[in-house]
Amino acid sequence: MTEQTPLQLFNSLTRQMETFTPVHPGEARVYSCGPTVYNYPHIGNMRAYVFADILGRTLSFKGLKLTHVINITDVGHLTDDADAGEDKMEKMAAKEAKSIWDIAEHYKQAYWADVRALNIRQPAQWTIATDYVPQMIEFAKKIAPTHCYELESGLYFDVSTVADYGRLARANTEEGEGRIEKVDGKRNAADFAIWRKTPQGETRQMEWDSPWGRGAPGWHLECSVMSGEVLGFPFDIHTGGIDHREIHHPNEIAQNQAACGCGSLDVAAHSGAQFWMHNNFLVERSGKMSKSSGEFLRLQLLIDRGYHPLAYRLMCLQAHYRSELEFSWEGLGAALVRLKRLLMATAQVKAQCADAGYAAIGGWGQKIAPLMERFDTAISDDLNTAVALTLLEEVAGMKKVPAVEKLGAITAMDNVLGLNLLGLERADLRLRPKTATITEEEIEAVLVQRKEARAEKDFARSDALRDELAARGVEAMDGDPLGWEWKLA
Repeated sequence: MTEQTPLQLFNSLTRQMETFTPVHPGEARVYSCGPTVYNYPHIGNMRAYVFADILGRTLSFKGLKLTHVINITDVGHLTDDADAGEDKMEKMAAKEAKSIWDIAEHYKQAYWADVRALNIRQPAQWTIATDYVPQMIEFAKKIAPTHCYELESGLYFDVSTVADYGRLARANTEEGEGRIEKVDGKRNAADFAIWRKTPQGETRQMEWDSPWGRGAPGWHLECSVMSGEVLGFPFDIHTGGIDHREIHHPNEIAQNQAACGCGSLDVAAHSGAQFWMHNNFLVERSGKMSKSSGEFLRLQLLIDRGYHPLAYRLMCLQAHYRSELEFSWEGLGAALVRLKRLLMATAQVKAQCADAGYAAIGGWGQKIAPLMERFDTAISDDLNTAVALTLLEEVAGMKKVPAVEKLGAITAMDNVLGLNLLGLERADLRLRPKTATITEEEIEAVLVQRKEARAEKDFARSDALRDELAARGVEAMDGDPLGWEWKLA
């Protein structure tokens, strides 16, 4: 491949596309807002980490050393954006009658299982909020004299003390902060808690001593401290969901400005990061995305219904990360078929390489090189995975090209898209729904009988066998172009 296309990324802070140049030559430092581990993540939550993974893989594709940090919030995040009320962790611990530490561990492990299932690469470091409380207190002590004031409920940040507060959200008026409830004594409606005191007469499972009384850190404080401690200010890219763009990230930026003594956000680095990037929402019309809906859409539900989790990853790749993505079971099924086609094509190429005795994956020649250049251009255009995916399919379907070259190109592309095409087997995609009672061996035995009946033109018996399968939740897919032959309904 010729010289790579410069990487262009959309910076939410400036609302424009910019060429990415790392702060530290040869290295990209990225911080992603991670989950609050009080419940299982829903699939909309996981879209943020698929996006961050694609970003990290693209930076690696560009030859940069990637230092990616994702935080785990196990304290301090309230049930909304208010500065007073129940902590999400404390609320779930009370509901399940467990210790808050057990709650955090259980849901952290559940989140990590989803990360693995979606083939999201491990970051350089997971930062756990409760591991950084001493640093949070020191950070707050540093900025408090100039930027904070104390109320009965805790220590508050005065947003009027920093330049351009709210520029990220484009919310420079009090109306733009409508999700923050009023707290008596606040100087400005947008002021937010740095440290929340435990109310008199109450005891929390997670609380620490501080100069402002026993209590817990504010949610916004955590990310400023952990990103600065591990990556240093300024670092390259801060990612998160678009919902963080309105309050959480503007508050982080204000804290970063205070800690660095920085001025106007006309200089992006004053925010703590050169780029702020946000993925858009996953939209689901039935209302089952919300965790308050009971059986909400989490990755395990997709698996229980027979969909491989990488079908959901591919579904995410079909839309640009800054666009809304609508979820439907039909769309997920179509993504699964697309993944099957890619897997079959890759398997054929692997088999051809094995038959030819190739021991290693090679490069590619003149026929594939233009497609690789177009792939680089697409992924360099603010991570245009939708176009990159079509180019992967084009390479996989090429004729009269040495198999070893095709495999080399597929490998390079899949290293960015992360569909694990070289690691998956056909059988991996055929998941049995949780409710299924029939075994694969039983299905295959009936299908053999059907083939024999059809070969003998005994269509009545063939239809009877098909109906027998249907009665047990199996759809026989006659003429399936993919050769999968059946699926569980």
